[in-house]
Amino acid sequence: MTVAIEIDHLSVKLGNYLALDDINVNIEKGEFIAIVGPNGAGKSTLINAILGLVPLHKGSIRLFGQDASKAPENLIGYVPQLKTIDRNFPAVTCDLVISGIRRRWPAWLKKKDHEEVEEALALVGAAHLCHKQLGQLSGGEIQRVYLARALIRHPKLLLLDEPATGVDAVGEERMYDILEEYMLNKEITAMIVTHDWLAARHHATKALVLDRRLISYGPPSEALNDEYMGQAFGHLGHAHVMDNLNDNA
Repeated sequence: MTVAIEIDHLSVKLGNYLALDDINVNIEKGEFIAIVGPNGAGKSTLINAILGLVPLHKGSIRLFGQDASKAPENLIGYVPQLKTIDRNFPAVTCDLVISGIRRRWPAWLKKKDHEEVEEALALVGAAHLCHKQLGQLSGGEIQRVYLARALIRHPKLLLLDEPATGVDAVGEERMYDILEEYMLNKEITAMIVTHDWLAARHHATKALVLDRRLISYGPPSEALNDEYMGQAFGHLGHAHVMDNLNDNA
């Protein structure tokens, strides 16, 4: 198997706060990784470190064999947790999706642009939204549009930071279905930050449990066991969640 992400003795400081401490993990190409941990565990910081948005205090990150800081811009597709777009901004869905390539709002779209946008939206089952005003989109529709915005780059690595925030259970399940189908067809690697341990156990090929340090990494049935989840979340807080996991296994 080809290693997609090599994280070697990674530490990240945010001011004087050690957000990540000596993380070591290799992620193989084609894996669907769920990143799990309590609030403040460094989950989003890990995503930001891979994206190059925070400086590394120690260690290194390599993507497909090359230093992450030198990786091609279109290597990664990213779906942020907070969709900070102004819903009153006078733009339509296709404008937002093409910004995944242009990195700015377009003055106009060429025929080729339209074709790429429609293809990306079709991948997430949202082709009908192309000309819909952003302010008219539901939470689930916004989720799909941001996913299309990431996929239009044809990335080899897809990073998603709690993409289901503000989306109902049906929308979340549909998102996972879309991701699994896309990954199967395109053979990409994906990492998703999630608080939904049931979804992680059901959909991810591997789980990565963090609490500033790496607690466990492996198949969800192993990485999300009682011992590791107790280390991450504390024995009192996770007992009933683990009962739910076992009931739904």
